[in-house]
Amino acid sequence: MQINYSQRRAELMAQLGTATAIFRSAPMAVMHNDVEYPFRQDSDFYYLTGFNEPEAVAVLAPHHDKHRFVLFVQPKDLAKETWTGYRLGVDRAKELYEADEVYSIEELEEKLPDYVENADRLYYHFGLDSAFNQKILQLWQRLLATYTKRGTGPVAIEDAKLLLQAMRRVKQSEELVLMRKAIAITVEAHNAAREMARPGIYEYEIQAELEQRFRRQGGMGPAYPSIVASGENACILHYIENRRQLQADDLLLIDAGCAYDYYNADITRTFPVGGRFSPEQRVLYELVLEAQQQAIAEVQPGKPFNAFHDAATRTITDGLVALGLLRGTVDELIENKQYKAFFMHGTGHFLGLDVHDVGILRNADKTWKPFEPGNVVTVEPGIYISPYYEPAEGQPEVDNCWRGIGIRIEDDLLVTETGHEVLTAGVPKAVDVMERS
Repeated sequence: MQINYSQRRAELMAQLGTATAIFRSAPMAVMHNDVEYPFRQDSDFYYLTGFNEPEAVAVLAPHHDKHRFVLFVQPKDLAKETWTGYRLGVDRAKELYEADEVYSIEELEEKLPDYVENADRLYYHFGLDSAFNQKILQLWQRLLATYTKRGTGPVAIEDAKLLLQAMRRVKQSEELVLMRKAIAITVEAHNAAREMARPGIYEYEIQAELEQRFRRQGGMGPAYPSIVASGENACILHYIENRRQLQADDLLLIDAGCAYDYYNADITRTFPVGGRFSPEQRVLYELVLEAQQQAIAEVQPGKPFNAFHDAATRTITDGLVALGLLRGTVDELIENKQYKAFFMHGTGHFLGLDVHDVGILRNADKTWKPFEPGNVVTVEPGIYISPYYEPAEGQPEVDNCWRGIGIRIEDDLLVTETGHEVLTAGVPKAVDVMERS
């Protein structure tokens, strides 16, 4: 199922009216010295164009009398292409990407003013490319300086990313096909990783198993650095060293997802390496699972975005009080955010072209925006008791039997017209299933 990029551009241009929007491709990023990272296109740029080369600019100018969609791309250059890869070039880009006009990126400073000078405002996101940011700012300043003589030109600059927030937040059917593929690959990889996990092997061996399955089935690779965290490493939220040898009494937390055609999966499971939970591991696992189930129930169209986090937070806080790990009333502990000693992150985020996908969460009056059909969101509560935990004033000491336990359970949900669908249900999480003899 092919994505209709021209339809996306038409929807955005309907919002622009007499404004011009400029989008910059991602740059090539340097890993070290003259070695570059694999290129990954800017998500907004890709969402609007599908064009997958660096050093490109897309211009949307619905008010222009000839060219509403313009691309600036790298020209053909055999000497450079020999080193860094083939380029489409101007003519081929125009043929394939339905632009009204395509220019060489070398013509940007000459041609760009024609698409901006009659706009009433300019949309552009000031990103990490400071040199390009300065070019856009200088262009705007030049046009503003002559506004009184011409009577036209952009009198303000607004953030182009904000225009796309609502569009990207609701997934189209074509996007969901790609996300389901990314998730299906990730489900298989997680299940294989759990089967191979045993005392004596290393975290990086699990990582290798996951990521070779991502690539072998056509994925781009990991959607983010894979987290394979055993024992106390699971108390580090973004642990990526993946060097430790698994021990029989460890829990193993795996947080890994496949990227498929730029769309991402994001799944976390935690299970006992030796096959059986200790009593403390089991009771905390049951608490996190209950918190996740309570949160999942709140992912419904029309429910405010904060509802699922509030549900998870209350369940976890109540459980920690019952276990003697927190002291005080649940309401007070939540109000004072003392639960964050053990549950310090949000319960979930939007998922899509970015792992932490875009989407404005609050209205101007500070109320929370509701879930809508087509949203894809993660639900991932956790409990982490650091081996170095120091209780706040008035809170109890924590026995060693609890220390070093980190648990997170994460699923990806699609909000439907009537409720939700758990897209990642193919990875087990029931307590008894996570154990083995």
